[in-house]
Amino acid sequence: MTETVPSEDLKSAEEAVDLPEIGDLSRYDALMQTIRNRVTVRKFDRDYVVPEAHYDLILEAARHAPSGANAQPWQLIVVRDQPTKDKITEYFVAEQRFRAKAKMKFPTPDYRGLATAPGFIVVCSDMRWVNAFPVLNDGSDLDRMYHENAERILLQSVAASTMSAHLAAAALGYNVWWVTAIGQEEAQRAMRPLLDIPDDISVLDIFLFGPAAAAPYKRYRRPMEEIAHYDRYNRAHQMSEDELKDWIKSRRHRVMYKDSSRVD
Repeated sequence: MTETVPSEDLKSAEEAVDLPEIGDLSRYDALMQTIRNRVTVRKFDRDYVVPEAHYDLILEAARHAPSGANAQPWQLIVVRDQPTKDKITEYFVAEQRFRAKAKMKFPTPDYRGLATAPGFIVVCSDMRWVNAFPVLNDGSDLDRMYHENAERILLQSVAASTMSAHLAAAALGYNVWWVTAIGQEEAQRAMRPLLDIPDDISVLDIFLFGPAAAAPYKRYRRPMEEIAHYDRYNRAHQMSEDELKDWIKSRRHRVMYKDSSRVD
């Protein structure tokens, strides 16, 4: 029988946890200052050069994110080569033009800003990591249900890592951009050869950071009373089909680009 050896020394692992006393707001206040100032921009100062140490600090934050089964199913590719950035940008600009021609009526960002980002990290995962989560692998209907949930666990895990990287970048003083429009298989086929990504690996998002080319602004946030529920779901917060359609038609484009004082 194979002896199970722990990955970490338990005593050292326990000593590594350093939390403040419950109720001490000093670290919370510092964290909230970073969270509130994690501001999205879509055009950066392209002449800025990110210090290598800053990449290390940001990747270290991503590495410590929580994940299902502690699988840590993320891979992060730092892209420093400008021609590669330009080629990735070309794909997104083509996607932007396609959406306009297809009349999606979606307020697509100006993806030309990708090429201006000094900090450029492509976030990937091997989707086979779903087998690290509860699955049956017998092809049954129940197995398909578990696989769907396992995929959600994987995506949530990678998103947690990405968010940790965002907060680290913001704590270092950078503005950021979370690019998520890459779920289509066409996008995968476009990205993989540019970065020598194996076919088994999926590109899930791109994380950009750097100094903003123009003054950033804080965008709209829904008020607490619209999102908070206590003990059970408050159905007053649930939109009807017509209300949701109206929000998409009349408000989506406004909240995407305006701060809370400018939403009309």
